[in-house]
Order: sequence, then structure tokens, then C-alpha cells
Amino acid sequence: MMRGPDLHLRADGAVAMLCWAALAGVGGALVTIAFHAGIHGIQWLFAGHSGAITRVTRDLPWWLRLLAPAVGGLCAGWLLVAARRVSRDAHSDYMEAVAIGDGKMSVRQGLLRSLSSLCTVATGGSIGREGAMVHLAALCGSVIGRLLRSGTAHLRLLVACGTAAGVSAAYGAPIAGAVFVGEIILGSMSFQNFGPLLVAAAVSNLVMRLSGHYEALYAMPGLEAVPPGLLLPSLALGVLAGVGAPQFLRCIHGVKSLFGRTGLPLPLRLALGGLLLGGVLVGMPQMAGNGYSVVVSLLHQPQAWQAVLWILLCKVLATSLTAGSGAVGGVFTPTLFVGAALGSLFAQGLGAVWPALSGHGAVLTLVGMGSFLAAATSAPFMAILMIFEMTLSYQMVLPLVLACVAAYFVSRGLAQAVMYQVTLHHEDNQALRQRLRHARLDSLMRPAETVIRTDAPVRRAQEMFLDYPVKYLYVVDAEGAWQGVIAQQDLTRMMLAETDVQSKVCGEVLRLDFVKPLYPDLSLDEAQAQFSAFQGERLPVVSRDRPARLLGVVYKSDLLERYSQLKRALDGEADFVLPPRRERP
Repeated sequence: MMRGPDLHLRADGAVAMLCWAALAGVGGALVTIAFHAGIHGIQWLFAGHSGAITRVTRDLPWWLRLLAPAVGGLCAGWLLVAARRVSRDAHSDYMEAVAIGDGKMSVRQGLLRSLSSLCTVATGGSIGREGAMVHLAALCGSVIGRLLRSGTAHLRLLVACGTAAGVSAAYGAPIAGAVFVGEIILGSMSFQNFGPLLVAAAVSNLVMRLSGHYEALYAMPGLEAVPPGLLLPSLALGVLAGVGAPQFLRCIHGVKSLFGRTGLPLPLRLALGGLLLGGVLVGMPQMAGNGYSVVVSLLHQPQAWQAVLWILLCKVLATSLTAGSGAVGGVFTPTLFVGAALGSLFAQGLGAVWPALSGHGAVLTLVGMGSFLAAATSAPFMAILMIFEMTLSYQMVLPLVLACVAAYFVSRGLAQAVMYQVTLHHEDNQALRQRLRHARLDSLMRPAETVIRTDAPVRRAQEMFLDYPVKYLYVVDAEGAWQGVIAQQDLTRMMLAETDVQSKVCGEVLRLDFVKPLYPDLSLDEAQAQFSAFQGERLPVVSRDRPARLLGVVYKSDLLERYSQLKRALDGEADFVLPPRRERP
């Protein structure tokens, strides 16, 4: 009897993984909506109304602008201290859980850290709210995977799906959200991984649309086509962003180091950072929050270059004070802010030098945002897609490609400063794989100890066989040139045949082609091929000179260990791939 198609979804199957990815997408959208509600709730507590953080801050009296970030920082610090006391049986950082961990995230730590970020963001902290949103979304993916009792590979992939869903919900950019995870966290764009990421990000975006929370953050419906003459300036702006982004990140790290030197407990450090930020907000309330409203004004309301420069410097200071004091949150959106200000300044300078290209301030502001983001995150593809999806303007793609690629290569060539440390982890792994794959045999070579000269008596060879547990001795002449080997089995056979071997010298009993030597410039694969056809544990290494010289010896165990290192380096990425489908009997 013919059976119908089997529609059963196995928990470890590819189709089931897409279903769980969709569920992670729903969770990522819901926690993002909840975090927005939390921000508005805290605003009602200290301001009596809610809305855009810059407008709420502007409406506050000066003394409350000064104190609100300090109180928020103090509460955030207490919550972080509580989070540190929670059991460390799981990861508190979603990137670590995916890139180097087992996918298990601490729920209590995650919630406490997200509440800490909520206190900072809602009281005017100059930091991105997306950090906590993405963390909560990743936590949803981890919880779903643990409830399903998924294996390590699937659990890590579900956390990655939650992360993609969080980025999609926070920025309204589903494709960029999936690429963010693949390019930065996974370090792999394999479609077996990328497919579930896309599903999670798309479902998250759908939920945000259905709930009325979706909007294109920087929609530019009236943007005209980019003239060809603007492409070269876009490239130059990308180079400038590649130089500036590492300095922005170093500034944040430098301020963090200064706060660390104070020796203050974490709550007091955050309160001090909030108080200093409050001093900035007294005069510049638009520096509160992630800077979204200021970026919108730069895109639609051109301002004098002096004002833009002042805004840029104040934002760098405000973000450095908030992030440097130890606040939990993202610097993703503040990076877009700095890039926008840089692009606006560049556009005004270009218009002064090249009047024919004036009037394209919005385009260069967006190019500055994308290129600065690409340089800071070391993810140019994600940056291109992010700006495209947030503006819904296809005209931006070509200048963005040129600027983002240039920014990436300039930043990576000049500095090792990156927004996410996992980027350096992937680069280190890639460099290790390259070294292992292209390693030459001379990197494994050891000195040869069982070497004897052709004019040495055979008796000396017999003594060496007693001293060393080997089957072959390497024979060289008086000048060190390679001659061949003496096999222990040959001497044993001669002695059993009652041949007078004592009167012979080693040059008379050596064998020329019994062992095929290796060369120092061989690859590991070439050496492995020779070892496969050889029964012994070691092979001699000789030069390619004529006559050849004995250089050393390579052991099979060392070669296998090097291959094992290569396998371990690859395992971090390979175990994301779903297992192949098993055939049913």
C-alpha cells in the first residue's frame, strides 16, 4: 500500500526550524513593543507625559534635565549590580551566546540588564535603545530553543533568529537585520543559516506593521536620482568616515577607562556619568536619547555648518559619557547620528568648493550615516541595506556601495577599533584558518636526532638502534648531504645470515630509495598524502638543493595535531549548519 507524503515536522528538521524562527520573530516584535511601552511609562513618572525623548527633555525644567539622567544612571547601576550577582550558568550577552557559546542565555540577567538599559534610555541617556530590544529578542529565541530542548547548534541559531528579529523590529529593516546577524555575529552567510534569519526578521517586521508600530525611520520619498558627479565625493566621504569611525569608538573606550580609574562603585559611576550628561542636556536638550529627531532635521532642514559641528561634538561627548560610564545599551544609532552630522558637514564643504554639486545635502548625509556605520561595525553589506531599508530609496544604493566599501577597508587598515568584539573573534579565526591551510611543512619540522655519517662503522648504527626506538637511521655524508637510510630490518637480516657487518661502514649498507623524503615548502595536504603511503611515524625533510641536505624531521602526530587545530577553528561556524535530512526506511 502506497503511503501519502509524510508531513510530520521533526524538531531538528529544516522545515521545523523555519517554524521556530517565525515564532522567534513574533517574540522579537512583541518585546520591542513592550520596551517602547516601558520607555513611555518611565517618562510619565518623571515628566508627566511621554513622547520623543528630545521633546520630553526640552519640556523639563533645567534642574530636572540635570538630575534625571543621574537618577536614571543610579537605578541602572543598581540593576546591573543585581544582574552580576545572578547565577552565571548561562550567557548574559547574546553575541557571546551565538558566536562562542552554547546558545543558553540567562533569563534573569537578561531581564535585569534590559531594565537597566530602560532606566538609562528613558531618562535621556545618549545611547541607543536598540541594544536592549535586540537583547530581549535574542533572549526570546533562547527561551524557545530551551523549551524545545534543541541541540546546541539549533539553540544558537534560534538565538541568532531572535537577534535578527530584534534588529528588524527596532529599525524596520528585515533584510539588514538578517545580514547584521550573518555578517557580524555568525561570520557566515550560508543560506542554511540565513534562511531562518530572514524568516524571523520578516515575521518580526510583519508583526510590527500589523500592530501599527512600523514606519520607515528616514523615509525620503522625494529624493531625486543621484547625479554621476556625486559618486566620487561619496567615495571621498567613505574614506573620511573610515578614518573617523575608529576615533569615535576609541573616544568611548577612552572615557570608559577614565571612569574605571575613579574607583567608584558601578551605580555611582553611572550616576556621575548621568550627572555630567545632564550638564550637557541643560544647554543642549536635543542630545538626549539616540538622536533620531536630530538626524531627521539634518535630512530635511539644512543648518549652518557651525551648528552642525557643535551638534556633532556634543553628541560624541554625550554618547561617550553615557556608554563610558558603564551604561548598557547600543551605540548603533548614535553612530548613525555622528555619520549624519559628518555627511552634512561634508556636503556643505563640497558645496562651497564645488558649487555645481551643492543641493545634495540629504544624499551625502545618508551616505555619511551608512559609511560611518560600515566603518564602525565592519559590516558594509549590512550598512548598505540598513540605509536602503530605512529610507526606501533605491537611488542611494550606488553611492552607498562606494562609500561603505571604502569606509570598511580604510577603517580596518588603520585601526583595530570595532563596535563589536565578536568581529575580531571572527577575524582571528579566519586568520588562523588561513595560516593553517597555507602552512608549509617547515613550520612542523623538528631537528633530526638519529643521523649517522656514511663513513661511520655499522657497529655505531647498531648502538643507535639500541638507544633510539626507531626503524630507520638517516645517513649523510661528511658535508651533510642526504644519502638515504639504514633500516633496522636490513641489519637484522644480515646478522641472521651471518654476514660480516662489523667490518662495513654505513655507506655500504644504506638504502637510497627506501624512504621518500619531504621538502620544506610542501603544503600540509601534500605531506599528508606521503604519510598515507608510509607506515612509519616520521619522515625526513631535505632541501631541494643538489646535492640535497638533511634539514630535519616531521612527525605524523604533529601533522594530525595541526589538522585538528584547523578542524576546531572551523567548528565554530560548521555547527550552525542544520544536519542533513535523514532518509526514512
